Amino acid sequence: MQPASHPRDELPALAIPVPVSATAARRSGRLADRLPGITLAAVLASLSLVLGSIDWLQANGMGAPTLAIVFGMIVGNTLYPQIAAIATDGVLFSKQHLLRLGIVLYGLRLSFQDIGQVGPAALVIDAIMLCSTFALSCFVGIRLLRLAPRTAMLIGAGSSICGAAAVMATEPIVRGRSEQVAVAISTVVAFGTLAIFLYPALYQLNARHALLPMSPAAFGIFAGSTIHEVAQVVAAGRSIAEDAANTAVIVKMVRVMMLAPFLLALSLYLPPRKQPEQSSSGDTARRRKQGRIAIPWFALGFLASVALSSLGILPAGAVQIAAGIDTFVLAMAMAALGLTTQISAVRSAGAKPLVLAGLLFAWLIAGGAAVNVAVTAWLG
Repeated sequence: MQPASHPRDELPALAIPVPVSATAARRSGRLADRLPGITLAAVLASLSLVLGSIDWLQANGMGAPTLAIVFGMIVGNTLYPQIAAIATDGVLFSKQHLLRLGIVLYGLRLSFQDIGQVGPAALVIDAIMLCSTFALSCFVGIRLLRLAPRTAMLIGAGSSICGAAAVMATEPIVRGRSEQVAVAISTVVAFGTLAIFLYPALYQLNARHALLPMSPAAFGIFAGSTIHEVAQVVAAGRSIAEDAANTAVIVKMVRVMMLAPFLLALSLYLPPRKQPEQSSSGDTARRRKQGRIAIPWFALGFLASVALSSLGILPAGAVQIAAGIDTFVLAMAMAALGLTTQISAVRSAGAKPLVLAGLLFAWLIAGGAAVNVAVTAWLG
């Protein structure tokens, strides 16, 4: 007769391996589920990087991120519905988590020393234009045009800071839907592209009629503080002079650095996300979490990257590699956004978002010129 085994003797063999293997299986499952969508986003990002290196497209402000969302929307409204069942997890991962990584890495391109190169006047101008443009977007978009608050905030963020990148960075805070993000990006890209051609024409018109005191350096501050995208700022500045382009880029970079405090302030202002009531024993803990402020930690990571870059301890080669990774990661996030955007949903938004973006564009030109002249005369 075999001796009876004690129940406790069997517990280690039964209890210990099961949780470990289950955890490994879940991790493996998550990776396997995400891989198709991540691969699709990476392929579209690679295509956008190749075509985005074409001089003509760069000169017209059509960089890799913009092309990535266009390619994503094309595929998303044609082939993607047939493979959505296997690609959705990876696409959502690229749109959300890789976006945050891209914002953090973006900070390595900037430094706090950039502020000292343009002086206090440019810093004040950037702050005024950011706050006034976003406030105007919320007031006109929500109160007058009756747009969804998320749409108005996303359009305001893109117009007031740095175009599509600001829209994507603001999306986790306002929790906008894919079609709202796509509408915001399309409007800021459209008017930002128009700025590439309009700003040099306005500079030449002002030079002929001497309407405002506007040297090439002053034009650089004006362009950097009011044009949407970095690539568009470069294109508009170089059409005037190299000095104008250099000043415009520095002012624009200072404006981009304001993205992190803007996101922090917005997260403090917006109410916490509401969740349905729970009937389980964890109700109390969940309600406590609902009352907490959602701090965008990736914005703090962005500031940390800027501080690290400002110390000058990173090798130039490492910074260049990080910038390349950042460009690719942001392109993947843009492609993923395009994949999850349905043209029918964007079309249903109507003309109001375009009207709002147009009004903000007019404010950036006319109001921006007035603010530039007034602050420059005040601070010198």
